[in-house]
Amino acid sequence: MRRASLALAAWLIAGTAGAATPVEKDLSAGWRFRLASGAEDQHARTPSCNGTCERFRDWQPAVVPGAVQTDLLAQGRIGDPFWRDNEAGLQWIGLADWEYQLAFQLDAAALKRDHVDLVFDGLDTFAEVSLNGKKLLAADNMFRTWRLPVKGSLHAGTNTLQVRFQSPIARLQPWLMKQPYSLPGEFDSAFGDEPKGKQTSNYVRKANYQYGWDWGPRYVTMGIWRPVRLESWDGWRVADLHIAQAKVDEAAADLQAQLDVRADKAGRATVKVEWTAPDGRHGEQTQDVALKAGENHVAVPVAIDHPQRWWPVGYGEPNLYRFHAAVAVDGATVAEAERETGLRSVELRREKDQWGRGFAFVVNGVPIFAKGANLIPFDSFPSRVTPERMQAILQSAHDANMNMLRMWGGGTYQDDAFYAMADRLGLMIWQDFMFGGAITPYDEAFRESTRIEAVEQVTRLRDHPSIVLWAGNNEVQTGWDDWPDRQDFRKFVNADEVKRIDDGMRVLFGGTLRKVVNELSPGTPYWASSPSTDFEGPANVENDGDVHYWKVWSGSEPISHYLDITPRFQSEYGLQSFPVMATIKAFAQPDDMQPESKVMRAHQKFANGDGNQRLLLYIRQEYGEPKDFPSFVYLSQVMQAEGIELAAEHLRSARPRNMGTLYWQLNDVWPGASWASVDYFNRWKALQFHAKRFYAPVDVVPLRRDGKTDVFAVSDRTEAFDAMLRTRVYDMAGKLLREENKPVKAAALSSTPVASLDDAALLKGADPRHTVVSFDLLEQGKVAAHHLLYFGAARTLALPAQPGLEIAVRAGDRGAVLSVSAKRLARAVWIDTGDLDVRLSNNAFDLLPGESIEIAVDGKVDVDTLRRAVTIRSLVDALKETKP
Repeated sequence: MRRASLALAAWLIAGTAGAATPVEKDLSAGWRFRLASGAEDQHARTPSCNGTCERFRDWQPAVVPGAVQTDLLAQGRIGDPFWRDNEAGLQWIGLADWEYQLAFQLDAAALKRDHVDLVFDGLDTFAEVSLNGKKLLAADNMFRTWRLPVKGSLHAGTNTLQVRFQSPIARLQPWLMKQPYSLPGEFDSAFGDEPKGKQTSNYVRKANYQYGWDWGPRYVTMGIWRPVRLESWDGWRVADLHIAQAKVDEAAADLQAQLDVRADKAGRATVKVEWTAPDGRHGEQTQDVALKAGENHVAVPVAIDHPQRWWPVGYGEPNLYRFHAAVAVDGATVAEAERETGLRSVELRREKDQWGRGFAFVVNGVPIFAKGANLIPFDSFPSRVTPERMQAILQSAHDANMNMLRMWGGGTYQDDAFYAMADRLGLMIWQDFMFGGAITPYDEAFRESTRIEAVEQVTRLRDHPSIVLWAGNNEVQTGWDDWPDRQDFRKFVNADEVKRIDDGMRVLFGGTLRKVVNELSPGTPYWASSPSTDFEGPANVENDGDVHYWKVWSGSEPISHYLDITPRFQSEYGLQSFPVMATIKAFAQPDDMQPESKVMRAHQKFANGDGNQRLLLYIRQEYGEPKDFPSFVYLSQVMQAEGIELAAEHLRSARPRNMGTLYWQLNDVWPGASWASVDYFNRWKALQFHAKRFYAPVDVVPLRRDGKTDVFAVSDRTEAFDAMLRTRVYDMAGKLLREENKPVKAAALSSTPVASLDDAALLKGADPRHTVVSFDLLEQGKVAAHHLLYFGAARTLALPAQPGLEIAVRAGDRGAVLSVSAKRLARAVWIDTGDLDVRLSNNAFDLLPGESIEIAVDGKVDVDTLRRAVTIRSLVDALKETKP
């Protein structure tokens, strides 16, 4: 699918009174591609062609935006990169050089314009661009936009544009092998195309994850990955319109409309800035300016009384204003631009207190407890991501009561459309610069390329109110300080060189990128690294800054150890699971359905496939032995959901000591095992359903440690409310043993301790193996929050072997409805709808004895089809029977 440009171009969009209308010519259609000709040792670098590389040297149709792999797939020349273990046989593509060519027509009228610019929004990555045989550009940064004046290189009639891409591995590897050392990187290739410890990805500004990660495949892409066009204009052009927000509060917004104007000649001009509020209010400001020939920075003050501010979801409306700026010369409009933005203030508050130094986001003066997840790229091949796919993932986050997503630094900066969607949904975005953890070079050329990249990206994205933080990198500092391979590297390299590397990182992340943000977007906080203390001390510490906690999972520690750490902000932690069986069937055959099959190991990237044994470790610790592969898949999701729930609710209960939980990760780049809560096809795993509950604005949190349970009423509401804590103790077979009620005053924006009970007080002699406690927070007699408590890991409990689960399907007023009930306690109920493309309003829950619930079905499906597809199971159905 060819996608239109998503850039919000702030350049000349209209003209009157003799000013020529600008022209934009899309150059996305009509491209061809082939394996590059004339490359030395081409066959040597493409061994998987099996001696038939010549068949890839003929021109074939290409899709732009796109990548070599997606073009080869579209032409039927390779198999599905995600099917079974096809990944290994497709690595040759990233080791070869490729060329793209476009023949396009241009009429004489276009050449009469004063300016004709060729604009590439993204080239991936080492690319030589030629127009009509004239070399114009040698690009080397995937994250940059390239604007080239080309009027002198064009002619009327047919023009030929060529782009030759060089394999980043083939280009850099010979150089790297001659160096005295290789900088520590991330994940070594599993396919032998790079020697162990000799990763080229450190040295190029390209998406790190495409070299392989522990949740995704290795596909080193090349291609014109973002739109390309010709822009023709006369006289004047608005290159950028930015609404700087000097001060925004309830009473007033003091703004400045800042325009970058390109002018061919000096002269007087009038700039008019108009604004429209969400409620339709309107205002304008006019200013006369003197333009010089060349680049001009024009600032027009704008004041708005009682602004309708942008709020994160759950705290108010995500209000957006529309601004229009027009430049007029001699009374005629010669250039215009528009910008949509939200008016808000944001602060990263780091106050000292009894626990150390805080880390809290404050929006419009209100401390916000951040609830969300880390976001990775949407696909291994970015050009395949449509606005609809982005919207679906963001909507899933919103629907699960998340208010923040961290755009992780090993991927790509997203299209403007992504951030516009986040703006409208009220989702805060923690935006990393694109550094995934590898140690960076310290040479000036690398730093300058990154600086220009940062200038372009911050300028492009700074008017999105959803972006509340720019972070320099992911795990560079903590890796350099603490990871074993980095410590070994320090011993190997001489001390002077170690210092140069260390100083280089501090200059890049503590100085260069910080300066870009401070100058171009001073109202948005900057954070040098995640996790860190912003270079004010050690990284990844509990009492200051943000923390990535991986002793659980990566360190194989028990899930209960999530309760042992209470950082100021936990920006990464996670547990893996497999996606649902319908997703697994999209990449595997029936014979592959075993945890240790070749295909399942190929789609398990943690520890080179050994992650499935880590999954079994945690499943066995908490639940027992899966009886078959579908049970293994189901139990992996139960384990992930209940484990992350424990961590997230512990962190929420610790407010204000902790002010944020972002689990790893929300989404997937391909179908396979990972830490995601929403799989590649946007199917919700059990964790996403749990997140909808444990991230709810009001939650009741019972935390049991060492035979004692502390209960908290957690509220994100901005006002206190009265409630009742109802405690009911059940025998799992169905008998209500006891019920107690206690009034609660739930404080605003707080975690309120409401009870502290030891096991003896709760059980009063009942058998803990047969007992469950239900905690309900009631507001005006209605359940505002609900949570069950068990006395031990599930494998130690005497769960009813026959919970008496029943499910019925009927037609409702707005679609199908499921009715689910249980005669006895049903643990970890999961409703599976097979291959049907539907979403349930609730799933992955426990049912008390005698409890029944109704679940809405979102999606076009008739009742009979749904009735035939739907199945239901609970925990006892997935476990092998154990002998006494």
